Amino acid sequence: MSEQHHHDKEHGEKPFTRREMSRRQFLSYTLGGSGAFMAAGMLVPMLRFAVDPILQPKQKGEWVKVVEEAKITEEPQSFSFNVPQVDGWHYSEPELTAWIAKENGKIFALSPICKHLGCTVKWDSNKSEYLCPCHGALYSKEGKNLTVAPAPLDEYQVKIENGFVYLGELRANQIAKG
Repeated sequence: MSEQHHHDKEHGEKPFTRREMSRRQFLSYTLGGSGAFMAAGMLVPMLRFAVDPILQPKQKGEWVKVVEEAKITEEPQSFSFNVPQVDGWHYSEPELTAWIAKENGKIFALSPICKHLGCTVKWDSNKSEYLCPCHGALYSKEGKNLTVAPAPLDEYQVKIENGFVYLGELRANQIAKG
């Protein structure tokens, strides 16, 4: 035996043996790593595509031109308008409706959606109130809930500019509280 080998045995040290990688292990590691790299290359763009709408900053609602100011009367009238909307990658312009009227010279706009179960309310000019045909909920001209419904009709923000009425975001009714 060599002197070094004999010395290692005396001191309890194991001789250094070099592990060789077999050809099969090398190919397994290489192919596995390449496959993982290619899979990540396909998954990262798909994940980015799926998550991108969430990462986009939220935009405030824009003002929408609805009707000429001169056409607004004391009696509530229903006006339809389109709102541009982007949902992920889908662009649409759904048609919405608002009840617009004038009270003491001030123009206000109410949502036609009943706060009870979401039906569309109609204006009853004989009784001067909004009526929900589904469950009989009643609202005052200003949208205050009179029966059945738990809350007043929602109100649109209103802006008058260059003789036209513009509607903004929908919010909780401020008129009925006052």
